[in-house]
Amino acid sequence: MHGEFCWNELLTRDVEGAKRFYAEVFGWGYEVSHACAEGPYVVAFLEGRPVAGIYDISDAQYEGLPPHWFAYIATEDVDAAIDAAVAAGAKPIREAFAIEGVGRFGLLTDPAGAAIGFFEPAQSEGCGCGEGCGCH
Repeated sequence: MHGEFCWNELLTRDVEGAKRFYAEVFGWGYEVSHACAEGPYVVAFLEGRPVAGIYDISDAQYEGLPPHWFAYIATEDVDAAIDAAVAAGAKPIREAFAIEGVGRFGLLTDPAGAAIGFFEPAQSEGCGCGEGCGCH
């Protein structure tokens, strides 16, 4: 788990259009997992297994941000991973944060400027897919 890519999110201004597209191309189904400040967080499923999240970036705070896929790397300790990344030249995008029952997140840019997320699953919940974060 530690150091492996574990989750991908599509940030888009057209959640319904994205859902239609990926359902047609890959057969994804969808459920709303939880509500974020900007709206619902949609989880995409393939054959009953969660494969990605879809997040609406229509809110004014995301103005200028193009739609894109965002990847997360699993870690056993988000704070330690952030500290190590910063020492190696990364820059935090925002403070680490938690989503209850899901886990803790860190958002950074690596030394080359590429954005990346770090994810530490909640101890009581795992990563939500039933087989560890590597199953995403």
